[in-house]
Parts: sequence; structure tokens; C-alpha cells
Amino acid sequence: MSLSTQLLTMLSMITGGLSTGVMLDTFRRFSPYWKNRRIMVYVMEIGFWFTQTLLLFYILFLVNGGEIRLYIVLACLLGFSFYQAILSNSYKKLLEHGIRLALVIYRFFSRLVQIFIISPIKGILYVIYAVLVWLLKLFASVLFFILAIILKPIQWLLRGLYQLLPKKVQRFLLKIAGFYSTIKNNLRKVWNRVSWKRR
Repeated sequence: MSLSTQLLTMLSMITGGLSTGVMLDTFRRFSPYWKNRRIMVYVMEIGFWFTQTLLLFYILFLVNGGEIRLYIVLACLLGFSFYQAILSNSYKKLLEHGIRLALVIYRFFSRLVQIFIISPIKGILYVIYAVLVWLLKLFASVLFFILAIILKPIQWLLRGLYQLLPKKVQRFLLKIAGFYSTIKNNLRKVWNRVSWKRR
């Protein structure tokens, strides 16, 4: 390995250590969102360190073909330590500002979507629903009106036939009608009691 390659490798590993520190602080900042899920914690921790290891090795592979030596590990630790000692606090503050800015932008666009997309769609759907209900009521009214017109002559005919029946038959039909009316009233009372108990 030539001197220039060794120098480039050390600089790359120092930078890799710095980036590892940055990614670790970022990861720790968001880790409270899944800390109560034990399986999720294990998965995220393993995934994070596996990804970081692959990234460092990929950088090392691009620089010197993937050769690992002691000074390379020390250079990576140097970059990580330098970040923790000098840059960590500043980056955490910058990260918090970035998160707050991202939340403000997200809320702004969320409000815009709510005002210009979701609310108009809700209004349109409400109007469509109201129109459909009105049309349904209109259709039902027209249907009942037509049925009333059709059934009215039949009702007159039945009343005329009823008047022509003998008195005994009329009294018998009245008893049957009263019997069914009693059954109907009793069933209605039972239904009302059951409905009241459910409440």
C-alpha cells in the first residue's frame, strides 16, 4: 500500500468515524419512539450497527481494496472521539432546530392540504349525501302517493263488499281484526321492553 493510499485511508476512516458519531446521535434522538417495543429496539439496534459497519467497509473497499489494519481502526476511533468531544453538542442543537423546522413545514403543508383538499372533498361528499337523501325522500313520497292512488279504489271496493256481508260475518271479521290488533300491540310492548333493556 502506497503512502498516498495510506493517507487517504486514514482521512477516509477519520471521516467515517465522524459520520458514525453523527448517525449515532441522530439514531439516539429518534430511539425514544420505539423504546417501549423490545423487539423493535433489538431490530433497530442491530440494523443500525450492521448498516454502519457495511458503510465503513464499503468506504474502505473503495479506498484501499478492503484491507483492515490497526491504524485504520485507530483512525476511525479518532474521528468518532473527535466528534464526541467537540462536535456532538453543536450537532445535537442543530438537529433539534432541524426537527423543529421540519415539524413547522409539515404542519404548514398539512394545514394547506386540510384547507384546500380534504375540507372541499368533505363538503362535496356532504352535498352529494344531502342530495341523495333528498332524492330518496322525494322518490319515497312519490311512490307512496302513487300507491295511495292505486289502493284507494281497492279500499273503497273492500268497504263496499264489507257492507254487503251479513252482520254475523262482519262481527266475525271485526273479532279477527281485534285479535290481530291485540297481538300487534303485545309484540310492540315486548319490543319496547327489549330495546329499553339494551340501553
